[in-house]
Order: sequence, then structure tokens, then C-alpha cells
Amino acid sequence: MTTSINAHTDAAASAGPLLWMRGERAALGPFTRELAELYWQWENEPAVIAGMGRQTPESLEARLAGYDAQARSMGTIPRFTIYDLTRDSGPVPVGTSALRIDHYVRTAEFIILLGAEGRGRGLAAEATRLTLDYAFTISQLRSVWLKVLAPNTGAIAAYEKAGFCQAGRLRRSGYWQGAEADEIIMDVVADAHLATS
Repeated sequence: MTTSINAHTDAAASAGPLLWMRGERAALGPFTRELAELYWQWENEPAVIAGMGRQTPESLEARLAGYDAQARSMGTIPRFTIYDLTRDSGPVPVGTSALRIDHYVRTAEFIILLGAEGRGRGLAAEATRLTLDYAFTISQLRSVWLKVLAPNTGAIAAYEKAGFCQAGRLRRSGYWQGAEADEIIMDVVADAHLATS
């Protein structure tokens, strides 16, 4: 029997999104152009703008151009779509994560963004752990670090739950809701993460 391309595409679509790494509540899949408008919506939520220390939203046109540039940089910055696995309807995209890899020293900066529908559901810590699994087992990195604004206590708690430890503080280096704020530097090293995985 011959399977048509449409039948194959329909079967793949009904099977759900491609998920590379799965946890109990969250999964990581590819960062795709088909979801670029959704990424843009999350990135322009007021809570996300504040959490990233930005002052202004971005246009959809600029975001689509930004996606094209990001797609070309996947060799140095692996990016993932975070899926919520707790929904009855199946996996639902709720955010993104990325690793800005410095190949010379085998470290990376970790970045995560969850849209409103993904926050408060216990997904951030698990999505962070999955991204760290990728960093240490697939990319063979030595350490992963991040910066987070000190008033963002929910994010700090999720990072600590995922295995990050506070490593330092940059005083008055960012803004949180219009006021100066410190940035906390957090990191995790491969052997510490792999010992708990």
C-alpha cells in the first residue's frame, strides 16, 4: 500500500508535536517558525518584559526577523519549545528555553521564558532540569549559568529547585518594575547535576 505525503503529514500531525526530552510534567521540543507568533506573544507579556529587564515590547515583524536570525544560530545556541504535559488535550506549548554556548570553555548561559499559561504549574523547574540534561549529556558542557533579577523570587526558587546555586550578585545592574535591581548570578556544574539526575 502506498502512503501519500498528505496521509503521512496528517498522521504526524495527529501524533502531536515532536518531543525530544520528556519529564513527568514538561517536555522539550524543537524551536520552530510555526510557533514564532506564539513566542512573540509570550515575550510581550508585561510580566515577561519586566522579568527580562526590558522597557518596551517588540513588533511581530521584528520578532519574525529575529526568529530567522536565531534559526541560523542554532549551532551555538540550542533553543527549545517547552511543552506542558499535564493537559488532557495533550502537549501544549507554554514557553522556550535556550543555551548560549561558549564552545571555547564549554559553558553556557541558560535562558527560559514561560508564557502566562505555563507559570504557576510547576513546569519551570522541570523544563530547566531537562535543558540542563541536554547541556550536560548531549552538549557535554562543564557548567551552565544564568542571571536573574533579585526581585524575581519565583524564578530564583525554580532555578534552585532545578539545581542552580547562587554564585554572585551584580549590584543595581537591572530594572524591575521601574526601580533599580540587583542581578543574581546562579550556576550549576556538570558533576553536581548529573549526580542528581
